[in-house]
Amino acid sequence: MNTDFVNLTTENLVNEHLCCIIRSKKPHQGIDAKQQWLSGRLKEGHVFRKLNARATVFIEYAPLETAWVPITGDNYYYLYCLWVSGSHKGKGYGKSLMEYCLADAKERGKSGICMLGAKKQKSWLSDQSFAKKFGFEVVDNTDNGYELLALSFDGTTPKFAQNVKNQEIESKELTIYYDMQCPYIYQNIEMIKQYCEMNDVPVSLIQVDTLQKAKELPCVFNNWGVFYKGNFETVNLLDVAYLKRILKK
Repeated sequence: MNTDFVNLTTENLVNEHLCCIIRSKKPHQGIDAKQQWLSGRLKEGHVFRKLNARATVFIEYAPLETAWVPITGDNYYYLYCLWVSGSHKGKGYGKSLMEYCLADAKERGKSGICMLGAKKQKSWLSDQSFAKKFGFEVVDNTDNGYELLALSFDGTTPKFAQNVKNQEIESKELTIYYDMQCPYIYQNIEMIKQYCEMNDVPVSLIQVDTLQKAKELPCVFNNWGVFYKGNFETVNLLDVAYLKRILKK
């Protein structure tokens, strides 16, 4: 196993490739948007650690207090994403990255680490069965199957913000809350705009561009949240087929 890892910093951010979208060799607006988002977050203790290779092998986490998610708790890390794909699976990279996060949390005196999960594993969320092998447990949940997993070092636990529990909004049109943390979001937004324009579908695209907005969101959120007819649908990014299924409801 290649043990050459690199952590992104404000100094190397522009030159280091964001390995979560290695398929793109051309300039990509999603990458530019993520780099801009990260430039502010790295100063807040956000960690993006990746294999020093053209590979999708990385972990991304941040202090819960400054993590752009509607979760409350004291002195925790929030794990946004742990991703190992392709030929790098099964070689111990996921274990190595998780152990780095655990060691970092303990060294900094954190109370634990938490992450978003679900009763049934969902796309665009880290593998919760893998996390549970390290001792993560469900500490909070929503009525529609989303769960908050946490590994506590001191017996304290985080929880979903109260504003998450209702998971309803007044607007009945397709409504999507998003930030630019994931480089795939930019192209997903463009696809949805184009589809809705061509099919006369009213849509409201709401960019979450401050920590306060993220903490006050009416739904669980990892960087994306979809509502339709006032009801929360998913944290998954959408393709056309998925979008059509939602709009048929």
